[in-house]
Amino acid sequence: MAEEGADGGGGREDPHYRGHRQRLRGRLRENPGALRDYELLELMLGHVLTRKDTKPLAKELLRRFHSLRGALQASEAELLAVEGFGPALADYWLLWREFTARYAESPLRRRELLASPEAVAVMAGERLSGQAYESVWAAFVDAQNRLLAWEETQKGDVSAASIRPRDILERALLLKASGFILAHNHPGGRAVPSRADLEMTRRLKKAAQALNIRFLDHIIIADGEPYSLLRAGEL
Repeated sequence: MAEEGADGGGGREDPHYRGHRQRLRGRLRENPGALRDYELLELMLGHVLTRKDTKPLAKELLRRFHSLRGALQASEAELLAVEGFGPALADYWLLWREFTARYAESPLRRRELLASPEAVAVMAGERLSGQAYESVWAAFVDAQNRLLAWEETQKGDVSAASIRPRDILERALLLKASGFILAHNHPGGRAVPSRADLEMTRRLKKAAQALNIRFLDHIIIADGEPYSLLRAGEL
């Protein structure tokens, strides 16, 4: 990955920054849990900003996004608006988000965990949080709620993604799925279903029942806790 943020002083790092980073790495090896959130961010940023003091940027990210999770799941546009956060760091953040999303998906994909709505909500949260566009994903399951497939069924824009019941049910039939859990995000919005979300959910439920396919939940991902239409009595 291209290096970003080199200093203008002949390429030499200030000894203070170099010594501070070495001390942080030593503390990380000795007791990772003792590091503060901004210190973990300092070390992460340091893998790209190799010749800069990363503490100010780490603290600014936490101030602006309130937590490590908020900083890691912020959208690319939000991150690039922070002074000192450039394209190389945006690529690095994308790498971390993809890593954490696949980590969250692994137990379900390996069938080590049943695909309950709660488990899919965790998986969907890692996959969809921070995306700049609306996206629809579906977890297709067998009769024992073991995951058959977890895949994106529709990609939209910043405000909407069309959810076509026929596409989802045709895919379920092709996979010989007994049921499915739907998930989509509201970029920059609230985890509350719109009128269109509720109407589509009702149409999809009716069509699924006609085919004897279980519609287990519809989960909305946005800031805060995921919204379950099943739990809210809207499915």
